[in-house]
This record gives sequence, structure tokens and C-alpha cells, in this order.
Amino acid sequence: MLITTVCAALSAAGLAVAFLTAYRRRFVAATRIAAFALLPVGLAMAGLVELGGEVGKAVGDWATDLVFKPTVWSGFGVLAVAVVLYVIARFAAGRAGAQQGAAGPSRKERRAAARAERAQASAPGASAPSLGPGKKEAGKPAGGSGGSGGAGAGEDFSDIEAILKKHGI
Repeated sequence: MLITTVCAALSAAGLAVAFLTAYRRRFVAATRIAAFALLPVGLAMAGLVELGGEVGKAVGDWATDLVFKPTVWSGFGVLAVAVVLYVIARFAAGRAGAQQGAAGPSRKERRAAARAERAQASAPGASAPSLGPGKKEAGKPAGGSGGSGGAGAGEDFSDIEAILKKHGI
């Protein structure tokens, strides 16, 4: 009964603040305040405040048992042993699969094959300009705007150079 009264008082105070905020023509803020103000009475009516109290009491009881009962400590020890055994089993399974020559390639081999496949797929579609101006001919300076580049390289960039010159770049 006392919990419901306190929650109703909190909600009434929050709604009063919401009405004052609405009086100042801040309707969005007033709506937000009203929404938060209705939470305490809603939680009390739904019985969640009492549930929260019971959960808090149960956590407190468990914490005191953790400190004062050796069986709780031994329970944590058993859990730790279970985790260690699980990790050892996972490690041993990975090692056994690698030593026996498992049915498929290892994870590293699959990753390396995927990288090689991606590199191979991108290389045939690459054009000479995407490789950079100084990559094909080592003797020629990179970035020269003269027409002495190759027949394909000079023609590919002529329209771009014309646009850049038109804009003064």
C-alpha cells in the first residue's frame, strides 16, 4: 500500500511539471515529461515494483551466501573446471583435425585461396591507366602531359585534360 502511494505521488509531481512545461508552450518536452511521469504508477499497478524488491532481496541473499557458504565457492570451482575442460576439448579437436589431415583445407589455406581468387579476378579487368602513369615505362617521367605517353594512354586522358584546362586546373 505504501509503495503504491509513493508511486502515485511521484507520478502526480511529474505530471504537474509536465503541465507547467506545456504552459510555457514547450509541448514536445511536456509530452516527454508526462510519459516519464506515468512510469512509477504504471510499474506499481503492474506489480513490477514488488517484483523488483523480491529480485533485490534474492540477489542480496545470494551475495551473503557467496561470502559465508563454502558450497557456493566450490560451485564456482566446479564451473571453472567445466570451462577449462571445454576449452581443452576445443583445442584438442582443432589440433587433431590438423594432424590427421582433415577432409578439407585448413582455415588459413581457405583464406589464402580466397585472396588469390580475388586478386586474380581483379587483375584481368584492370586497365593501363588504373595502374598509374609511371608503372609501364620505367624510363619516362610520371605525370607528363605531353602526347609522348603510349597511343592508348594519351588518348584516354585527352578528354580529361581538356576538361581540366577548361576549368583552369
